[in-house]
This record gives sequence, C-alpha cells and structure tokens, in this order.
Amino acid sequence: MIAHLQGNLFSQMEDSIVLDVGGVGYEVHLSSQTLEKIASLPSPLSFVIYTVVREDSITLFGFLSQKEKTLFLRLISVSGIGPKLAMNILSGIHSEDLIAAIHREDLVRLTAIPGVGKKTAERMIVELKDKLLNLMGTDSTPRIKTKHTPLTEDVLSALLNLGYNRNEIEKTFERIKIGEKKNFEEALKESLQALSKS
Repeated sequence: MIAHLQGNLFSQMEDSIVLDVGGVGYEVHLSSQTLEKIASLPSPLSFVIYTVVREDSITLFGFLSQKEKTLFLRLISVSGIGPKLAMNILSGIHSEDLIAAIHREDLVRLTAIPGVGKKTAERMIVELKDKLLNLMGTDSTPRIKTKHTPLTEDVLSALLNLGYNRNEIEKTFERIKIGEKKNFEEALKESLQALSKS
C-alpha cells in the first residue's frame, strides 16, 4: 500500500500527473483544485496517497494534506460515491465550501457540482453532516474570502457549474463590485464578461 510519495513533476495530464520518484514514474490522480495549487509549489512535490487496488489496475489518488485525504475518505464512505466521483466532487468545490454546504444542508450548492444529483447530495448530507464537524476551519490554504449575499451565491453557483475556478470568480466579484448589482441577470452577465477577459 502506497501512502506517501515525494518527487519531481515529470508530466501533467488533464486530471493526473506523472511524479518522478527516484527515476520511477508514478501516475497520481489529483483534483483540479490540487492541480492548480502545484503550479506554484517548489520541487520536490509531496503527496499523501490513497491507493485503489483492483484485479487489473492500481490507481493512486494524491492529496496535498491529510485533511483533504480524510475528506476524500469520508466521501467514498457514502453509498454510491466511488473514488472517481469523490475526486470529481473535490474538483468542483473547495473543501471548506463542501463541508459548509453539507453542514447547512445546501442541496442547491451540492447539486451544482458536476456529477452530483439530488439523491447523491441528499445521501452526502444524511451520512456526512455529523462526521465533518472536526474538519471545519482547519484548512490552511490561503483563499480569497468574500461575504456572499443570496444574489452572489446564485451567481457563484452558476459560474462554478459552467466550470470556472472559484478563486478567479471571487477575484472577479471584487473587481466588478458584484454586491452593487441589481439582479441576477446583470450580475451574471458582467461576471461572464469579466471572466472572459481575464
């Protein structure tokens, strides 16, 4: 069982990297959130690993922190969520936002994550709400913090559903002063225009 890897980035694909560890290349699957972070990290890169062994394959899933791996393990404990969907969920929403959405039973936010339907979101809430409290507020990753109104939450969900990165959305919200917009349509239109230019 591989639990940790440290090495240099050899190549990068859409949802994984090849990590050179002493001349041996390991393919490690990462969330899009992690893929974005490693671009600014110095070598060597270090990952906490979750190993999935099947009859015909060994798949490695990598995480920058034990907290992210713990959240991943909690997700795959939910009926109907396998490792690939769990990684997809971590790609579609920041860890802190996922924990908060589950805690406040926010079906709208959870079903905005690509691949998560209403039934899956409901199972996540029922099975994880009380299991994630110890993970709240423990993420040391620096992130833009914006105080959201119902309007900005709606626009944020729409943009995340379209595949935009949360940090870029937050930066855009600050630039266009989204809190001053009158309605959803105006706020979404200006956000999309600003994001297309950045």
